[in-house]
Amino acid sequence: MHIHNYINNTVLKNTFELSSKLPFPTYEHSIKKHEIITPFGSIEDKAIFLIEGIIESAIESNGEIKIIDFVFPNNFICSYTSFLMNSPSDIQTKALTDCKVEYILKSDLEKAYQNSIVANKFGKHVAEQFLIKKIKRENEFLTQTAEERYVDLINQNPEIIKNIPVHKIAKYLGIHPESLSRIRSKVYF
Repeated sequence: MHIHNYINNTVLKNTFELSSKLPFPTYEHSIKKHEIITPFGSIEDKAIFLIEGIIESAIESNGEIKIIDFVFPNNFICSYTSFLMNSPSDIQTKALTDCKVEYILKSDLEKAYQNSIVANKFGKHVAEQFLIKKIKRENEFLTQTAEERYVDLINQNPEIIKNIPVHKIAKYLGIHPESLSRIRSKVYF
């Protein structure tokens, strides 16, 4: 899926067909496995739509990298606070696999907001999705055990077991790899 299809299917929900031209330009790019997309401290100037691959989003706390999200195809990723506030990014995004992405420059999106209802609907939709995902993640940490979070993660994204190292899954769940090994021995997929 590409941004054009995403807007038609998810934002506009096929209520009317978007013309063949988007209200802003997009750019395609390939990213190699382990490549840092947005380094800590950089200013985020693009919203990235993942077409193929897996990306991780991490934060640094007390000298330790903590994984806050895994992004799978047909989702957007960026250092959202940096993108909105034009401030240094407190997160780092990195390709866990070879990735194919399509992105929108912030400057192009802001121009499109001036005269495009579709651009505004798109921006609102993406902002809501970022917020919903953040609230859901916070609720999971407050209400679920690590085992329940692991089962949910695997059910939603079965490819995670094949493509993401165990120590990264453990960091995402907020547990040690040894604890994840115990959970994995009890839970069979």
